[in-house]
Amino acid sequence: MTAPEQPASVMAYIGLGSNLADPRAQVRRAMDELAALPGCTLCFRSSLYATAPLGPAAQPEFVNAVVSLATTLTPLELLAALQGLERDHGRVRDGTRWGPRTLDLDLLVFDELQLQLPGLIVPHPEMAKRSFVLVPLAEIAPARLLIPGYGHLQDLLAALVDRDGPRRLPESAATAAAGSGPQAPA
Repeated sequence: MTAPEQPASVMAYIGLGSNLADPRAQVRRAMDELAALPGCTLCFRSSLYATAPLGPAAQPEFVNAVVSLATTLTPLELLAALQGLERDHGRVRDGTRWGPRTLDLDLLVFDELQLQLPGLIVPHPEMAKRSFVLVPLAEIAPARLLIPGYGHLQDLLAALVDRDGPRRLPESAATAAAGSGPQAPA
């Protein structure tokens, strides 16, 4: 008898954001929870970045980051896991766009896949315009990462017009001492 074949893993990039209920802690905890998802291995995590909110200005600034996961999950399985983590963090999807939230997890890139389904578009349709996505992504991904339908990451970064881009947050002494998992490649 032979062992069942393991499905091949693919690389997925996940955007994280929070601006409520201790956003830094929300994002860090979510990174650890992503690392623990069945069928997923956390490869790299970016630094944390502070970003002005999109949409309504009368809300706190966001903390954003990006992680890379090697995963055997399908895009829809991964989306379901991400939405489950959001719910666990108290996220309520009430149809409000760009409002404050405890946790926002976006499936940015899933290998070389281009997918358009109700509730899931991959690559993320707005990522090429958002410095708070591209800057942390560039910290952990190869510069020549091809984002299907958009081009190479380094070209997207060069074309950014967002002058109020993200501000890298300093690492706290507690976080640095904790060694909270794989960091961006040096």
